[in-house]
Amino acid sequence: MAIAGDVGGGVRTKAGTRPPWVGLAAAVWVLMSAGNAYTFPLYSPAIKSALGYTQRQLAMLGVAKDVGENFGVVAGVLCNSFPPWFVLLVGAAFCFVGYGALWLAVSGTVVAMPYWLLWIVIAIGTNSNAWFLTAVLVTNMRNFPLRRGVVAGILKGYTGISAALFTQLFSGAVLRRSPTSLLLLLAVGLPGICLAMMYFVRPCTPAIDADEEEDAMRDGHFAFTQIVSVVLAVYLVTTTILGNAIKLSDATSYMLFGFTVLLLLAPLAIPVKMTLFRRKRQQRTEATEQEEALLIPSSHVVDDEDSDKVDLLLAEGKGAVRRKRRPRRGEDFEFMEALVKADFWLLFVAYFIGVGTGVTVLNNLAQIGVAAGIGDTTVLLSLFALGNFLGRLGGGAMSEKFVRSTLLVPRPIWMALTQTTLAIAYLSLAYALNPAVAYACTATVGLCYGVQFSVMIPTTSELFGLRNFGLFYNLMSMANPIGAALFSSELAGQIYDEETARQRHSGGGTACLGPGCFRVAFVVLAGACSVGTVVSLVLAARIRPVYWALYSGGSFRLPNGSQQH
Repeated sequence: MAIAGDVGGGVRTKAGTRPPWVGLAAAVWVLMSAGNAYTFPLYSPAIKSALGYTQRQLAMLGVAKDVGENFGVVAGVLCNSFPPWFVLLVGAAFCFVGYGALWLAVSGTVVAMPYWLLWIVIAIGTNSNAWFLTAVLVTNMRNFPLRRGVVAGILKGYTGISAALFTQLFSGAVLRRSPTSLLLLLAVGLPGICLAMMYFVRPCTPAIDADEEEDAMRDGHFAFTQIVSVVLAVYLVTTTILGNAIKLSDATSYMLFGFTVLLLLAPLAIPVKMTLFRRKRQQRTEATEQEEALLIPSSHVVDDEDSDKVDLLLAEGKGAVRRKRRPRRGEDFEFMEALVKADFWLLFVAYFIGVGTGVTVLNNLAQIGVAAGIGDTTVLLSLFALGNFLGRLGGGAMSEKFVRSTLLVPRPIWMALTQTTLAIAYLSLAYALNPAVAYACTATVGLCYGVQFSVMIPTTSELFGLRNFGLFYNLMSMANPIGAALFSSELAGQIYDEETARQRHSGGGTACLGPGCFRVAFVVLAGACSVGTVVSLVLAARIRPVYWALYSGGSFRLPNGSQQH
């Protein structure tokens, strides 16, 4: 089936002339740039020492980081009216302005920048992430409409592992542990990368299941991308730990970074391979079409039916289909139509608890490491990044596998399982904080934190459609900064400052040591995740008919034949 037109992006493409794999390979570089918010633990100690802030003030700057990173409602709305390159251009501008101003403050070039202005500057810089993510995520979800879970897992996975990439750069010979050099890289280098990728991230012919051979080839391409990303993640964490264990020469550090660049380029092998073997595949396709024209097998009718479903899906995504009734789950919703649905708020609350508690650990990672007696806390960030990556990649792949199985397991089940695991990890940090527990629980929290993203994204599109997916995705993303404000700043930051003052009064140093620094906060986080588990299970039970309709080949009816409402 050939599909032409502006598939949700404003850029008109000719069907069949541009495979979606080029955009997916380019998205890897954009998404590694979009992980710049994860560098906050690397330069936040420099802000605290240079400007003399308390932990609570620093935690509020972390909230600014989370607000900026997740406030993408404007980008979500504009991505339906403007091409992806425009959305990327805005993100590049925000990245340059925000991190450029932050570099001026930390380097001392601008003296005594007001706290409120610094808060705004951080929010502007990290808001570039929302524009980067919206551009590549919305575009690739529409380019691969039948592989939403896998695509979401791969894309968000690369964003998660970007923290390990920045840690490698920061710890090695490239940046030499200089916060000001890191901020300069964020201000100049990342916008340059995104400007270079703008041409390649664009809507194209959607990837649909034409036949078994094409389907198998597509799955093979996804598997290759996943394997490469796993190798990259393990390599980044291993080299970071190695660099902290032994002294590496500058030449070795640059060589290790060069291999990182090669791994980032690896997904380009897919469009290169498709280009080199295109003629042979076209000849085989033409022969098959001639045979089908003579035989007209029954399977051709089935393929036409599948194609019609994708046509309808994309037509609704472009607004070509006008419904006179209210949409049902799985169809395209407007903003107010979704806002009055219980499913929307159940998903929001479950996601809010999962990412809100996880980002609390991320924002306070350096202080948690010091409290546990860890000298170099950059290893914690690498472990969190590895867990975050595996959670995003694995959560997307596993939820996709089980949702398409005969069990039709709803995706929110994975949110429930990981939030139960989070509760156990938080209790371990509360009552048994030591270096070994900190390392293990940091990786575990990162894993569970990543799953929340890779499950929320396809679930949102499956419940409320692809037409306004950019808007709904960014509305859900607002759960992250809200959770950071409540859990990280008001809870963890305040408790940490109180315990630090108590220890200082008792003759201690300026840093808080021991499990008491965050114990009460971790107990509260564990209780919140228990509530999140229940909410996720309720949502899973409510929306199981959606998966029966989408992935079992049936209509919107329950397995027993009764109508879904």
